[in-house]
Amino acid sequence: MNSPAQPTTRQSFTIESDHAEQRIDNFLFTKLKKVPKSLIYRLVRKGAIRVNKKRVKPEYKLQAQDIIELPNITQEVPADPGMPSNKSTRLLENNILYEDKNLIIVNKPAGIASHGGSGINFGVIEIMRAARPKLKSLELVHRLDRDTSGCLILAKKRSTLKELHELLQAGKVTKKYLLLVYGKWSGGTRKVTARLQKNSLKSGERIVTVNEDGKKALTIFHPKKIFTDTTLLEAELGTGRTHQLRVHAAHLGHPIAGDEKYGDKDFNGKMYRLGLKRLFLHAYSLSFCLPTGRQKIQITAPIPKELQKIIED
Repeated sequence: MNSPAQPTTRQSFTIESDHAEQRIDNFLFTKLKKVPKSLIYRLVRKGAIRVNKKRVKPEYKLQAQDIIELPNITQEVPADPGMPSNKSTRLLENNILYEDKNLIIVNKPAGIASHGGSGINFGVIEIMRAARPKLKSLELVHRLDRDTSGCLILAKKRSTLKELHELLQAGKVTKKYLLLVYGKWSGGTRKVTARLQKNSLKSGERIVTVNEDGKKALTIFHPKKIFTDTTLLEAELGTGRTHQLRVHAAHLGHPIAGDEKYGDKDFNGKMYRLGLKRLFLHAYSLSFCLPTGRQKIQITAPIPKELQKIIED
């Protein structure tokens, strides 16, 4: 049996300008590819990984000339997971919506994670890196839940990643979603500003709740089509909190169809019998303008056939 990983002597990294504004967890995932993400998170939480001799949180944004200090982790190298299957590679390649010298936008299918971890060897980023080995700096710009389909941006350059993160923080990336929810919607367009807080259950499951002490969140819901006992909505994100759409929709009494975490069990059962085998949430539209390119990029991801069938039947 392999002994658990044991930190020995310290090592350090000095952050260069092209890594400024990158989250420390994402930086370390890339820098320490063979170290399990769970171990990196644990060392950050315990304060064994420090920036400028201070404890930080996993979401800390690095600055140029920051000095990261961490244990020199000695451990058994985990088994090589191999390469993504040809099927998954072809699936993503065939779902590229847009590509230029700076970025790739993929129509992510439901069921594929944005990135690997927690028992998942290959997410979108790992598959695309394997498909494009010459793109040494390929990174996710943002994430979508595994069960959510739609527009996902990958940056080919550190400079592009930084630009897009700045646009996201400034609210200059317009992200729109389609979702089918329980019940008849009333009141037209509605803004939801309920604050959201991440929590962990005893089982280790992550869950997000509405809490006055949570982080600010903004979602704008527009009704698209009202059915007998469901409503098709368009939602625009003003912020990008974890599970934001799902929690805000449930908070209004209109949980998303197929949502096993925040949804209604009876409603989900009914939708399953109608043929819905996944979460009805699709990131269908993205628009933004990169400062360096100056051209506006506006992309629409076609609604998947399995979702289209539900609202047509």
